[in-house]
Amino acid sequence: MPGWIWRDTTQEQRDVALLEQTACGAAGPTSGLIGYVDGVAAGWVAVEPRENYPRLWSRKQPWMRMDPELEGVWSVTCFVVRKGQRQSGLTYELAYATVEYGEQVGARVLEGYPIEPPPGKSVIWDEASVGLVQVFLEAGYEVVASPTLRRRVVRRQVGASS
Repeated sequence: MPGWIWRDTTQEQRDVALLEQTACGAAGPTSGLIGYVDGVAAGWVAVEPRENYPRLWSRKQPWMRMDPELEGVWSVTCFVVRKGQRQSGLTYELAYATVEYGEQVGARVLEGYPIEPPPGKSVIWDEASVGLVQVFLEAGYEVVASPTLRRRVVRRQVGASS
């Protein structure tokens, strides 16, 4: 959901959109994974083929030249954890789940675009939605590029290539 739509909708409208997006009634491709705590949805991570993110591949970013083949590269672009579940380790669990899911769907590479604050600096909440470098590193990703002072590109080989 683009940011402008997010800002212009109510929580109830976002809840309905999430249910429509994730409960389609038939198994098949999804745009993300839901993390549950005690049977209640508590977090979500966006993970799907990189070609589904034209803003990523339409820009001629340096890291894009590392792998011109889009096929098999899946992007991990967003984490959301409910209030009350934050700082519980759920983001780490969601990052681990992307690896397992990537193997299940036949991805060859998972790629994330997290933030790493400079030493002594903090991350504001909306920056953390793309993930923090440490979360990805714990799940076995490696930093492959640093396109800005705070942004990193991380990758993890999955499936037969890991």
